[in-house]
Amino acid sequence: MSLFWAALIPAAAFLAAFFLYGRRLVPLFGLDDSRPTPAVRLDDGEDFVPARAPVLLGQHFAAIAAVGPIAGPIIAGAQYGWLPGLFWITAGAVFIGGVHDFAALALSVRHGARSIGSVFGELLGARASRIFSAFIWLSLLYVIVVFTDLTSSAFVSRPESGAADFGPGVATSSLLYLGLAMVLGLVWRKTKTPLWLSTAIFVPLMLAAVWLGPRMPLAFPGPVETQQKLWDVLILAYCCAASLLPMWLLLQPRGYLGGFILYATFAAGVAGLLFGRAPIALPAAAPASGAPPPPLFPLLFTTIACGACSGFHGLVASGTTSKQLAKESDACVVGYGGMLLEGLVAVIALATVMVLAPGSPALGLGPDEVYARGLAHFLEPLGIPFAAGVVFSKLAFATFIYDTLDVAARLGRYVLQENLGLQGRRGALTATLATVAVPLAAVFMTWTDASGRSLPLWKVFWPAFGASNQLLAAMTLCGVSVWLYREGRSWWVTGIPAVFLCAVTLASLCLIARPWLLSLSSGTARLDPVGATAVLLIALALSFLAETARAIRRETIPPL
Repeated sequence: MSLFWAALIPAAAFLAAFFLYGRRLVPLFGLDDSRPTPAVRLDDGEDFVPARAPVLLGQHFAAIAAVGPIAGPIIAGAQYGWLPGLFWITAGAVFIGGVHDFAALALSVRHGARSIGSVFGELLGARASRIFSAFIWLSLLYVIVVFTDLTSSAFVSRPESGAADFGPGVATSSLLYLGLAMVLGLVWRKTKTPLWLSTAIFVPLMLAAVWLGPRMPLAFPGPVETQQKLWDVLILAYCCAASLLPMWLLLQPRGYLGGFILYATFAAGVAGLLFGRAPIALPAAAPASGAPPPPLFPLLFTTIACGACSGFHGLVASGTTSKQLAKESDACVVGYGGMLLEGLVAVIALATVMVLAPGSPALGLGPDEVYARGLAHFLEPLGIPFAAGVVFSKLAFATFIYDTLDVAARLGRYVLQENLGLQGRRGALTATLATVAVPLAAVFMTWTDASGRSLPLWKVFWPAFGASNQLLAAMTLCGVSVWLYREGRSWWVTGIPAVFLCAVTLASLCLIARPWLLSLSSGTARLDPVGATAVLLIALALSFLAETARAIRRETIPPL
C-alpha cells in the first residue's frame, strides 16, 4: 500500500465532514449573522479587532496548529503502528476535536468574547470557574515549557552534523519572519494597502527570509546546553513582549503570514503523499522498535493529542479568536474548519514516519527532524534540494511553535487578570511575568530518567501535556453541554464526546501518576514534577466535574 490511499481517505473524510456536519452546527448552536459580534461592538484597536475570515482563519490555525499534531502522531506511529493513529486522527477531528473548537468559539462569542473559565462562572458557579481557571493556567504552563524547549533545541548549532547543521539558519529565518510580520501589521494599520497587494509583497519577502536564513546563520558559541539555555531565555522574553503587544502589530499579521507557510507545507505534504507514490514501510499495527508499546488504551489518544482534539484550542478560540470574529457564522470556517486542517497536518506528520522501516536510524531522531526530513523527501520529486526542503520544513515547525507560544503567554495573562482583578498595563505586565516565571525556572533544571541519563525537557512533560490537554477539552465540552441544554438545544452533540474524553484522559493521568504514588507509599519518593502535577490535575478535574454535576442536578437533562 502506498501513501496515496492513506492520505486520500482522511482528506476526503474531512472535506465531507465540513459540509455535511460542520455547517449543521451553525443553526444547531443558534448562531445568527444579524447579531453583532463582540469584536464589532467592542472594537478597541487592541484586543477587540474584527478580522476578515481568511485573515482570522490563518491566525487561528497558526495559533492552534503547534507541535502537538506533528510530534504526537510521529511518536504514536513508532509505538503502535500507523493504522490506529490514522483512524483516531480522522474520527477524533471530525466528531470530537472540530465540535470542541466550534463550541468553545460559539460559547465565548455568545457571552461577550469572555474566556471559557469566565463564562463557566455564570453557567456553573464561581467555584467551578476558579477550578477551571486554575486547570487552564497549569495547562498553559505545560504548553510554554514544552514548546520553548522544542524551539530552542531546533535553533542550536551542532557543528558535528556538518552540512546538516540547519539550526542557526532556521533561527535567522524565524527572526526575519517575525520582523516581517510586525512590518506588515504597521502597513495594515497605517495605510490603506489592499489585502491582495500586501500579500503579493510580503509572501515573497517571507520566502526570501527562508532563503536568506542559512546564508546568515545565527549561532551562539559554546556547548549545545549553553546555547539552548540562551535561546530559552530569549524565547521566553519574546513571549512576554508578544503577550503585551497589540494584536494588530504582531498576532494578526504573524498568523496571516504563518498561514502561508503552513499552507505551503500542506502542498508539500499532499504532493508527496499523492504523487510521490512512496511505499509504506512502517507496520500497520505493531511497534517499529519491536519493544512492547505502552497500553494502547488510553495512551494512544493522549499521545496523538492535538492531532485529534486539543483543549488548548478552546483557550485560543475563547481567548483571542472570539475577540476577532466579525460574523457569528464564521465560527464554522474558523473553528470547525481550523481543526480539520490540523487533522490534515497530523496525517502528513504521520506519513513522515510511515515511510520509515522498523530499525531505521531516523526513528531515533526527534519529531522535528523526522518531520523536516520527511517533508524534504516529499519535495525532492518537485526539484527542490533536500537541504532547502529541510530548512523550509524546520521553519514551518518553528512557525507552529512560535505562534502557539505567544498565544499561550497572552492567554495565561488573561486568566490571571480575570481571576486576580489585575487592571491596566501594570496588571497585564504582572500577570505576564507570573505566567512566564515558572517555565523560566523549569528550563534551568536538569532532568534525568531512572538510570540517570539526561532527558530533554519536552520529553519529561509530554505525557502529562497530552493528557491534561485533552482533559481540558473534556471539561470544556461538559460546560458547553450544560449551556446547550439551557438553551433548549441538542446537548448530546458535545455531551457524548465529553464522556469519552473524560474516561480516556483521567485513565491516562492515573497511569502517569501511579509510579510517583507508589514511590510515596514505599518511602522512596524523589522529585517528580510530572507525577505530582498529574495528581493535582486529577483533583482539579474531579472537583470541576463535581461542580458540573451539581449544576446538572439543578436541571433535568432529558434522554437522548
